[in-house]
Amino acid sequence: MQLIGMLDSPFVRRVAISMRLMGIAFEHRPISVFRHLDTFASINPVVKVPTLICDNGVVLMDSSLILDYLDTLTAGGRSLLPADLARRQHALRVIGLALVAAEKAVQIVYETKLRPLEKQHEPWLERVRAQLASAWRLLEHELSTEPLTLAPPDQAGVSCAVAWRFTQEMLPELACANSYPLLSQWGREAEQHPAFIATPFES
Repeated sequence: MQLIGMLDSPFVRRVAISMRLMGIAFEHRPISVFRHLDTFASINPVVKVPTLICDNGVVLMDSSLILDYLDTLTAGGRSLLPADLARRQHALRVIGLALVAAEKAVQIVYETKLRPLEKQHEPWLERVRAQLASAWRLLEHELSTEPLTLAPPDQAGVSCAVAWRFTQEMLPELACANSYPLLSQWGREAEQHPAFIATPFES
């Protein structure tokens, strides 16, 4: 299998780390949707990261859909979602919040770093920043009631740590350790795991 996309994308990095934790062999091809547009489009014409080329040549996209497919390959093995219904429900809530955080952080980066200043829409940015802050606040509460763990590996922990690292790298003013101490602590712990070290954030 081939995973297409840059590791500065929280969605690509989420899949890459998960594949390492699941023990699924893959080739990572760091193709940028900006610098290598034509190359990416030749693989996936809709140019969406992450893109996964399966062993049979089928092209999948969207990190959650890719992970759902990969989870079927590990049936009875190294799934990153708990089988117990209550624990799975909690994990899905944390994952959902983490994906909102990642999505909103990416939107802010695109708006402020790619769009010319005179074309930026401040009311829209205020709304997205508020959504991001809400996601962090709710995640901080979730961590206060049930800590995350990578022993055993869990998709909630992966998604939360990846979203936090992306925001710290790209928008540090919106991921303040003093405001979210539990998230900050979790991010530090997760980044010391071998699967995270082997899959570094790279801009």
